[in-house]
Amino acid sequence: MSAKKAKTKFIFVTGGVVSSLGKGLASASLGALLESRGLKVTMLKMDPYINVDPGTMNPFQHGEVFVTDDGAETDLDLGHYERFVSTPMTQKNNITTGRVYLSVIEKERRGDYLGGTVQVIPHITDEIKARIAAAAEGFDVLIGEVGGTVGDIESLPFLEAVRQFRADYGRENVIYVHLTLVPYISSAHELKTKPTQHSVKELTGLGIQPDVLLCRTDRALDRKLKAKIALFCNVEENAVVTARDVECIYELPLVFHEEGFDDRIAERLNMWTRAPKLARWRKIVAIAKNPKEHVRIAVVGKYVDVVDSYKSLNEALAHGGLANECAVDLDYIDSEVIEEQGLGALRDADGVLVPAGFGQRGTEGKIAAVRYAREQHLPFFGICFGMQMAVIEFARHVCGLERANSAEVDPETPHPVIDLMTAQKSIDKKGGTMRLGAYPCVLADGSLAAKVYGKKKISERHRHRYEFNDAYRGAVESRGMRLSGLSPDGTLVEVVEIPGHPWFIGCQFHPEFKSKPLDCHPLFRGFVRAALAHRSAARDTLPLGTLRAARR
Repeated sequence: MSAKKAKTKFIFVTGGVVSSLGKGLASASLGALLESRGLKVTMLKMDPYINVDPGTMNPFQHGEVFVTDDGAETDLDLGHYERFVSTPMTQKNNITTGRVYLSVIEKERRGDYLGGTVQVIPHITDEIKARIAAAAEGFDVLIGEVGGTVGDIESLPFLEAVRQFRADYGRENVIYVHLTLVPYISSAHELKTKPTQHSVKELTGLGIQPDVLLCRTDRALDRKLKAKIALFCNVEENAVVTARDVECIYELPLVFHEEGFDDRIAERLNMWTRAPKLARWRKIVAIAKNPKEHVRIAVVGKYVDVVDSYKSLNEALAHGGLANECAVDLDYIDSEVIEEQGLGALRDADGVLVPAGFGQRGTEGKIAAVRYAREQHLPFFGICFGMQMAVIEFARHVCGLERANSAEVDPETPHPVIDLMTAQKSIDKKGGTMRLGAYPCVLADGSLAAKVYGKKKISERHRHRYEFNDAYRGAVESRGMRLSGLSPDGTLVEVVEIPGHPWFIGCQFHPEFKSKPLDCHPLFRGFVRAALAHRSAARDTLPLGTLRAARR
């Protein structure tokens, strides 16, 4: 079979030994390096689960659901991709087993394969390859991450598809990068390469010989150890790259460049590029490692035991710190703990953030946290469900609407200040049916939101079914809450704030999905700046004896 003509170079990243080694971050960091060399880069995540998308999965199982401008509910690794490369991700950039099989079965039902027996090879693998090719169109390089761990039965069709890709597009256009683990055994005082050897053996048994090995480890690999790995894994010694643990994830592109990772990729794909421009990455890493100040943010939610549930949020807050040259220390507080034990956990916070969520559990704790922030003049930021909790708290304790609530939380509430959107009332399917993707918003003149953004017209990403109930606009506005962001037709409330409060904003959308380390989202920049101002003011008003004790 003759190789197809390829304008795009393809890099496929696999993982071995154990899960959670960081394939997504490694792929994104490589993307950042290649983009810094002047190449147009796109990314692709291939997830082996049978769900069509992760939209209906519990965050405790899967972590965050990342949303793109075009409304795709995707794996959280797409968030890493967007934070490290400038290319916006879309529906094309996430493939799942469920989506692939659904497409093939629909084709079979239409009669596209009439007369043929539909099989994994070639029909499933051809569908995967077609989707990879579609995602790559118009780009110099596509980096495709195969989810799961080599040896998992679920990922076999994807591995077979990427194996075939080299035959289809030519060896000079396709390479394989394998991320593996080199553990340090403390009792033996040495690094062990056997897990890596076995992982590469498993991969080569599937017909894929890796070109580059990324060796995840907690310390540097010396030349002797790299030579051993190269010998037993059949790769060149300079293709064994140390992927050591770092203090700050945005240091990864710099660490990989020091190891020559991007040079190896460019050589093997025969790509002529400029030297990478990494000054901006070096600057933010320097800020992250040497902050001028610290600020403490309380994140009050229901999924706090699984940090990946709020992955983009955590990173956006870190970006706010970078933009203000400070470190953001996060206190994850379970809202049910507040319900049981009170608000003591918020006493040391410089700001309170209530993130997105669904369902009844923990809502009263969130409402209590909102009230504390409002009454104590503590900077507050509510996102999606967090904005809804802010509206409920204000309706109850300022407007006097007893038992005000969301119809999602209490269908029998006498005051549904948050209600199901009209367009959602006839929908009975759960998957992919929320208000998803980017929608425009118009900010009010003179509002805090307009000041923070520096403009009136914005576009932000959404993921929700419930919305501010228009019947209560007059009630909340008459008592001082400003509805400072509306849809262009004025029918949907997108942003609320409280004038006179140092910093109190709730937004129905998800600004964390658009924040980047090199370009912090304005709401997170402003929130962290307000928290810093609160910390500074609190420090200035401490009694003299307290200050002396603190200095000791």
